Amino acid sequence: MWKLKESMLGNDDDEGSREGFLDEDSDGFCSLSPMQRIYAFAAFFVAGLACMILSLIVFAKPIKFAVLFTFGNLLAVGSTAFLLGPGQQMRMMFDSARVYATAVYLGCVVIALICALWIHNKILTIIAIISELCALIWYSLSYIPFARRMVSGLMMRLCDTEL
Repeated sequence: MWKLKESMLGNDDDEGSREGFLDEDSDGFCSLSPMQRIYAFAAFFVAGLACMILSLIVFAKPIKFAVLFTFGNLLAVGSTAFLLGPGQQMRMMFDSARVYATAVYLGCVVIALICALWIHNKILTIIAIISELCALIWYSLSYIPFARRMVSGLMMRLCDTEL
């Protein structure tokens, strides 16, 4: 992507250290062509969305719902590793701007799975899934410039008790 941007802007100076979006030498997926990586991303993302939608069918059974929903979340979030490469994905996830959002999201995933598979408590499982969904939204907002600041400001205005 950087190479495309630089070629469009006419900048030919090599900075060398930047990895482009879907470069041939993306870490871990050297054997996949850029088109194959896009197909793999689409397949994993659609599979994740399908799991999340199918989880709504078994909503009456919170344990099955939690497992399907969490698995779908992990598939959808992990699908971007095909585009960026797993190393770049991990560097972006644990970047200083989103390390807390990533930790909270992964913690909520673990708590949801523990509540569903080990504790077998339906109320705790529903609370964990709601927390996981909120954490996923907050994590996703970290990739949009100024989105978390806007949402925080909106929540402060909505939750403010002064009229």
